[in-house]
Amino acid sequence: MNDLGKNLLLWVVVAAVLMVVFQSFSPKLGAADQDIVYSQFVQDVDSGRIRKVDIASNERTVKFERTDGSSGTTTAPVRDKDLINDLITHKVEINQAPPESGISFWSIVLNFLPVLLIIGFWLFMMRQMQGGGAGKGAMSFGKSRAKLLNEDQSKVTFADVAGCDEAKEEVSELVDFLRDPGRFQKLGGKIPRGVLMVGPPGTGKTLLARAIAGEAKVPFFSISGSDFVEMFVGVGASRVRDMFEQAKKHAP
Repeated sequence: MNDLGKNLLLWVVVAAVLMVVFQSFSPKLGAADQDIVYSQFVQDVDSGRIRKVDIASNERTVKFERTDGSSGTTTAPVRDKDLINDLITHKVEINQAPPESGISFWSIVLNFLPVLLIIGFWLFMMRQMQGGGAGKGAMSFGKSRAKLLNEDQSKVTFADVAGCDEAKEEVSELVDFLRDPGRFQKLGGKIPRGVLMVGPPGTGKTLLARAIAGEAKVPFFSISGSDFVEMFVGVGASRVRDMFEQAKKHAP
């Protein structure tokens, strides 16, 4: 799947999650809609204008039909124990909905579905920010993404680098030190803390660095600058520290 397809799929998932969450937490307009207040309904019952009522299973929502053929809905603030007696006294036809038979499996699923979707979406976003690779867990968010090439995989040498004769001559001492550090350490020599290669893109900086590792037969770590940029503060610095820790473990 190309980048366009992945982006479209991501936005579809985001839209679906937002729609489900909005529908779950938005008030049910149909359930809250009342034709008349409950006090008016009681007055209509006492005056004999109610012919038939349908009481919901919660014993609070009442649908009624008047003697003139009009109908409506009202909701009692609490369960009115005297309502049934008043209806019987005024000879009103009563229909009571059967009580709900416990909590069904699908009702539990529908209640927890928005939460599960939010958790799944959060895990998906975390996986995307981590790179989505296999074997990367939630705790690898601040880990380095550097690609390691060991001695057998690093086949690039100075012969593969065209030009850059002065640069190759300057870094040749680094190759000698990496090959036999003991010879320099006996004389009190120390390897530089680092080498800064400056130049426009495509001038061979990375290739020359790989050639140094290939000539010295040492591991080589490759990573781009964009891998250190994240939306969360401190993640880039954590990846830099982790990369240097990995480099120290593979130091010759």
